Amino acid sequence: MGSYVVRRLLQMIPVFVGATLLIFLMVNVMGDPIAGLCGERRCDPATAARLRAEFGLDEPVWRQYLTYMGNVFTGDFGTAFNGQEVTELMATAFPVTVRLTLIAILFEVVVGVTLGVVTGLRRGRPVDTGVLLFTLVVISVPTFVTGLLLQLLLGVKWGWIRPSVSSAAPLGELILPGLVLASVSLAYVTRLTRTSLAENRRSDYVRTAVAKGLPRRRVITRHLLRNSLIPVVTFIGADIGFLMGGAIVTERIFNIHGVGYQLYQGILRQNTQTVVGFVTVLVLVFLVANLVVDLLYAVLDPRIRYV
Repeated sequence: MGSYVVRRLLQMIPVFVGATLLIFLMVNVMGDPIAGLCGERRCDPATAARLRAEFGLDEPVWRQYLTYMGNVFTGDFGTAFNGQEVTELMATAFPVTVRLTLIAILFEVVVGVTLGVVTGLRRGRPVDTGVLLFTLVVISVPTFVTGLLLQLLLGVKWGWIRPSVSSAAPLGELILPGLVLASVSLAYVTRLTRTSLAENRRSDYVRTAVAKGLPRRRVITRHLLRNSLIPVVTFIGADIGFLMGGAIVTERIFNIHGVGYQLYQGILRQNTQTVVGFVTVLVLVFLVANLVVDLLYAVLDPRIRYV
C-alpha cells in the first residue's frame, strides 16, 4: 500500500504541472486584463506599461508561468489587481465553499444512496418507478431553475428561510443551497446505486451468502452493498472537485461569497491571478480526491490489493 501511494503521488506531479500550465495559457488568452483597470477609458501607454511591469505581464507567457509556479511552491499565489493577496481571498472563500460542498456530499451519500438501495431492492415496483421519474425530472431541470424556484417559494413567498445567505454563511443557512448544489448529483447517485445493486444481486457471492443462511440484513450490508458502492464512491470522489468548482450558479443565486463567487468575479474582471490561483487549488483537490477514492476501493472490496 505504501509503495502504491508513493507511485500515485509521483504520478500526480506531471498531471498537476500539465493541468496548471493549460489553465495558465487559457486564462492568459481571455483578453487584456490591464484594459479593465482603467475603467471605461483606455489606459494611456505609460500607465499601461507601468501596470504590465508591476504585475509581470510584460514578460513572455512561459516565463510568467515559471515565476508563478515558483511562487506557488512558497505559498504565494500572487496579488489581485485590486491589491489584495490571492491567499487572503482563498482564506475567506474556501471555508465557505468547503462547508457548502460537505453539505452537498452529505445529501448525496445519505439521500442518494438510501433511495438507490430502496429502489434497487424493489426493482419494478411502484416506489422504484416513482423514484426513477423523480430523478429524471431533477436531472432535466437546470440547477439555476431549481435554485431560483426554491428561493422564491421557501424564502420569499413562505418565509421559511433567508432568501440569501449572510456573510458569515453558517451551516444552517447553507442547507438549502447545499441541496440545490447536490440535486443533480444526488439523482445520479440514486440511479447509479440502484443499477449497481440490482446487478450485484445476481452475483455468485450473494447467492452463496443466502444459501449459507445468513440474515438478509447482513447479506445486504456486508456483501451486497459494499461491492455495489464502488462505482458510487468513484462518482462522489470525482464530484467533490466539480461541486467546489461548479458552485458558481448556486453561490450567485444565494449570494454566497465562496470559490464560485471569486471565480466569477475574476473572470468578469479578467483578473488572471485570482482565476489561476483558485483553479490551481481546485486541481489539487481533484488529485487528492481521486487518490482517496482509489484507496477506498481496498476498504470496500477485500479482493482489491495494492502492491
